[in-house]
Amino acid sequence: MTEEELYCIGCGAKIQTEDKTLRGYTPASALAKGLESGQVLCQRCFRLRHYNQLEKVFATDDEFLAMLDSIGEEKALVVKVVDIFDVYGSMIPGLHRFVGNNPVLMVGNKVDVLPRSIKPSRIKHWMMKQARVAGLRPIDAMLVSGKKATNIDDLLEMIEKYREGRDVYVVGVTNVGKSTIMNQIIKAATGNKEDIITTSRFPGTTLDQIRIPLDDGTFLIDTPGIIHHHQIAHVLSEKDLNLVSPQKELKPVTYQLNPGQTLFLGGIARFDYISGERASFTCYFNNDLKIHRTKLENASAFYEKHKGGLLQPPNEKDSPSFPDLVKREYMVKEPSDIVFSGLGWIAVHKPGKIAAWVPEGVDAVIRESII
Repeated sequence: MTEEELYCIGCGAKIQTEDKTLRGYTPASALAKGLESGQVLCQRCFRLRHYNQLEKVFATDDEFLAMLDSIGEEKALVVKVVDIFDVYGSMIPGLHRFVGNNPVLMVGNKVDVLPRSIKPSRIKHWMMKQARVAGLRPIDAMLVSGKKATNIDDLLEMIEKYREGRDVYVVGVTNVGKSTIMNQIIKAATGNKEDIITTSRFPGTTLDQIRIPLDDGTFLIDTPGIIHHHQIAHVLSEKDLNLVSPQKELKPVTYQLNPGQTLFLGGIARFDYISGERASFTCYFNNDLKIHRTKLENASAFYEKHKGGLLQPPNEKDSPSFPDLVKREYMVKEPSDIVFSGLGWIAVHKPGKIAAWVPEGVDAVIRESII
């Protein structure tokens, strides 16, 4: 690295050659070529400019709040991306205070892995309700799949409908698939005969926004993801996270439980049926996640004996600092879902007392049944 401080001409990030996981990274060989040409780009902007590839970039809380302040001062459409399997954990705290009078469009990602028995209209209704609980008043909602490009063309049309000649800011916490969706938007738009998005240049700011010019002089702006500290992604290794993150259409599994029985979700979480009548409980998790049933009275000893072995993930080698499980009790009076943030949910069909155990710092919430 040279002693002189260099900055990316695409996004304004300080250029560095040491850590490819941090902003401003560029290989030393690419930096040398950039210095020769006078066009120094970080690897992220280089790949976006030449290959339409958009890589993840994260912001600190202070940086993100500063960026949100700037959005509220402008006239723009805000596109809020959430993970359908972790809507609560996908919410940006205080977002409603920063967007000002700007309209917010909710986009739920990973629709491709929802069971076909779930009606999209119900998911959209529930997602809008969750947004209102968080203080937002979305003008509309769309369900998409960044992975399979499902409904991306419809999303483009909806954005065009609501932006009314304004800039568009795409915001989201980390691990919701925002960059994947942005990639699909770029691919769909640049492949359109009307050439909606011009890809010749991608100027940005020191906050690592990527500003993609639209034909009318406004911008589609990709913002850095903010870290939500209650996501399960922060307590699992990337390898273990891949084992529990839904990749295909979920195949629900129903268990008949008596009071005093426990379900272990691998070694990541636990569900106790404490009291009530014999009842069925339907589990909506990644198809490869192993679920083990045991007696509640022996559950804690069972966990201590088998975690990292029979009960995994997490694998202690891959996630050595996995936190202890903490207990959340609920008295269920009507059909409800117990959501394990970032994992999936268990549908409770009859009244009873239950408990959800999740890694310390990770959220578990109860919601109205979506089926």
